[in-house]
Parts: sequence; C-alpha cells; structure tokens
Amino acid sequence: MSDEKIYQLALHLTNGLGSVLIRQLIAHFGSAQKIFQANLKSLTRVNGIGEATARIILQKEGIREAENELKKLASVDGKLLFYTDPEFPTRFKSLYDAPVLLYGKGNFNLNEGRFVGVVGTRKATDYGKNTCEQIVEGLANKGVTIVSGLAYGIDIATHRACVKLRVPTLGAMATGIDLIYPSTHAKTAQEMQVNGGILTEYPLGTKPDFMRFPARNRIIAGLSDAIIVVEAAEKGGALITAEYANNYNRDVFAVPGNLSNSYSTGCNQLIRTHKAQIFTGVDDLMDALSWLPDGTASTTPPPLPEHFTQAESTIVSLLRQKGEMQIDELAWESQIHLGKLSPLLLNLELQGYLRSLPGKKFALA
Repeated sequence: MSDEKIYQLALHLTNGLGSVLIRQLIAHFGSAQKIFQANLKSLTRVNGIGEATARIILQKEGIREAENELKKLASVDGKLLFYTDPEFPTRFKSLYDAPVLLYGKGNFNLNEGRFVGVVGTRKATDYGKNTCEQIVEGLANKGVTIVSGLAYGIDIATHRACVKLRVPTLGAMATGIDLIYPSTHAKTAQEMQVNGGILTEYPLGTKPDFMRFPARNRIIAGLSDAIIVVEAAEKGGALITAEYANNYNRDVFAVPGNLSNSYSTGCNQLIRTHKAQIFTGVDDLMDALSWLPDGTASTTPPPLPEHFTQAESTIVSLLRQKGEMQIDELAWESQIHLGKLSPLLLNLELQGYLRSLPGKKFALA
C-alpha cells in the first residue's frame, strides 16, 4: 500500500484522535503524511488539538503500529478505506459521527446500487426468521445490497437467506475482520464474501466488547437507504439502529407483530410513535423510496435548460448521476450551503424538475 495509506491508518491508531479531529487535521494540512511532518506549533493551531495531543502525534507511535497492521491486513486479504478514498461510502460523508476509516473483506462496492439494513432481536422467533427470508426474496434482483450485523437471531437469518438466494450482503462488525463474533457465524461470514463481505472500523485483533456494538449500529444505519426492524424488544440494539437511522434522515420501517409477544413490542412502539413506517411487504419500501423494480435508469436525459443557474445545473446533474439524494448529501456533493440549497430545491420542485421524497430526499421528476 502507499505511504499515504500508512499515515492515514496511523492517524486512526493514534491515541486521542477521533473522527472529528482527524477530519480537521486533514482539512488543515491536506494529507495524513503532512500531519506527521508538522511541528508542534503548527499542530496546535488546529482547533481541538492541544499541546498534549500534538506531542502524541509527534511521537509517531501510530506510524509503527500502522506498518505492522498493514502487514497483518495483507495476510488476511483485507482492505482499508479512508474517508478521502473514492471507494469510501459517499453516504457517510454528510454524517457528523461517521467513521473516517473502514476495514473490509470481500467483494463489494459501497457506492453502487441500493442498500437496505435489516435488524432485529437476537432471540428471533420463527415468524421473524420467516419474515427475513421473505424480505430477502422480495429484494432479490432489485439491485439491493442487504446490510446487517452478523449477530444471533434476525441478523444471521438475514445473512443466510442472502447467501442462499445469492443476494449481496454486508455484515457490520464490532470486532476486527479477523475475529468473527460469534464464532459460530464464521462459515456464513466467509460465504458472504463471495457476493458482499464484512466491514468494521476496528483494528485487527479487536475482541467483542458491549460498548462497541452501539457504534457498530451507526454503520448499519449510515450505509443504508432504509432500515427494516423485523423483531425487537422494548430495548435493544435494533432500536438503537432505528434511532441512528432517524437521526440520519433514513427511512425506517417496522414489521408489526403479535401484541402478546415481547419481541414485537419494539416494532409496535416504533410504529405507534411514528418513528417507523409500517412494513407489510417489500412493495411498501419500494413505493416509499420511489424505487423502480429493476433499479435502472429509464432514458437518456435531455439537455439542461439554458435559463438554469450554475447551482441549479449542479443539483440536477448530481440527481441524474445518483438517482436520488438526501439534502445533506446534496449539500456536500454540490458544495452549496444548506441555507441556499433549500430554496433552490423548492424552486426546482415548483418548476416541475424534481420531486421531494420521504426522509428529506430528492429525485428528478
């Protein structure tokens, strides 16, 4: 791998640096390598970098760690994606708490096609497992990659249905990619890598810790265009994922369940409090997101009107490329401030050029 990749990983492994500070350092210096070449005075000019943190960076312990980590990563056939890489998920770029680095293993493109997260309780009922299979079967051949967390219950039922039906699937993990948890799911994780794979923000050798699982859930929510909660108790990881998804302006769906079943309480509660739309079948999701069944564009787009401003042309061009975009993603990609972007979108909608969708998304009319 390139020297820059070593420095990027070194930032990630340096104590005291979280995703926000790493982004600020890259924005200030332009590259990871230049950060480690900087002096104490220039480092402390960056907002949030005190003298103690600057001295930790200057010790360059992270570089030595990164060199060893990359050797181990190559030995397990893993890959590394930094947030400045073209392959890094564009869906993460507008999220305030997204990771800046991902370890991955498998065969996937995180920016191609549609992504749907399926989550739920670890103590899934037969009803829940059957629902997972129905969801996967309904999304097959629709250009969808299904994301879940490789956990017991709903997660693994979903992944196994994907493997069986050859639907692309990704498993977001709270461990290193070399340590599948639970270990009984290792075979499924291996099979997923043929048409999908596994992802984590944690270094190799990271063992399961209950504190890391909620953070893992934000990756599932952030990667997905929509989240389906199949079964969930009154409290648990599935509801945390739904909360993240709502904060990220993703569409959330919940499968209604038996009132006497404790593992339907969470889903029914999401529907009752209007934090999720009711899910009765894949058509509910396809209609809400305005997805065509085959996922393809219909015709060659006409030329842009001559009266369009540069900003309007940029917005329409981006929507032609992406199909549909959230307002935060549009602001990031177009570099138009949200305060200016909102009236532009309203004007284009009134003129009939685009339409607004649930979850603060927009698409061409």
